[in-house]
Amino acid sequence: MPFAAVNGTEIYYEEHGKGFPVVLAHGAGGNHLSWWQQVPVFARHHRVITFDHRGWGLTPDPDDRGPEAFAQDLLALLDFLEIESAILAGQSMGGFTALTAALSRPERVRGLLMANSFAGMRREVWLASSNDLRAHAQGIWERRRSDGVRRALAREFSANHRHLAFLYRQIRLLNEFGPNRLRSEAQITRLRALERDPRSSPTHESLSALPMPVLFIGGEHDEVMPVPLMEVASSLIPGSRVIVVPGTAHSVYFEAAEVFNHIALEFFRSCKDVT
Repeated sequence: MPFAAVNGTEIYYEEHGKGFPVVLAHGAGGNHLSWWQQVPVFARHHRVITFDHRGWGLTPDPDDRGPEAFAQDLLALLDFLEIESAILAGQSMGGFTALTAALSRPERVRGLLMANSFAGMRREVWLASSNDLRAHAQGIWERRRSDGVRRALAREFSANHRHLAFLYRQIRLLNEFGPNRLRSEAQITRLRALERDPRSSPTHESLSALPMPVLFIGGEHDEVMPVPLMEVASSLIPGSRVIVVPGTAHSVYFEAAEVFNHIALEFFRSCKDVT
């Protein structure tokens, strides 16, 4: 099993295919297995790298640095694999990793795909949102909390594709019952603190200066990263775009894999043409 001994841990990673490198960073409910519908497709055109964030899946977090070390881990993994530059794609929490790496080392990132994510720029998105939009988003999140719902898949998807909804949950269990015994809620709380802290969150100026192409993919029914806030996020990065996939929630890559893959490959192709 491939591990990269970097940045004080051993990052579990896999690579498939040949071509310009694409790195896929999973969300809080996933790990390297989450990308099973993407890897076989992307690997026809690209060198595809998947990995487990520290504390997730098979990657340990021996010094309990948690999300604070995510971007440094990713950049160290690129060094280990002798990758000078790559396209980064981050889903939900993975968007924090990809965006933070792009902000710190923009010359190493050819393109940035934020899938169901504006993680890492949450503070600036909130500041740039109108009072009505904030109230709308807070209403969505309050309803989720009061209902005890943590819905990453659209209700209709779970009802119509019970086998895939089951697989989605089983992939997550590698985090909770694997070698790390991950307490995901505690780690997400740490991530939110980083995102809200003005000392660690990006500024409007740094976001607007990102030089690489940026694409946001949103789910019509996403209650975790609502589309209206994602559109605000896109407005902070000149030239970025938002594509919303109908009928999906917080996991477009899983719920509508064929659509997601098509959109992503078109974006990757455009990034390779950037000089």
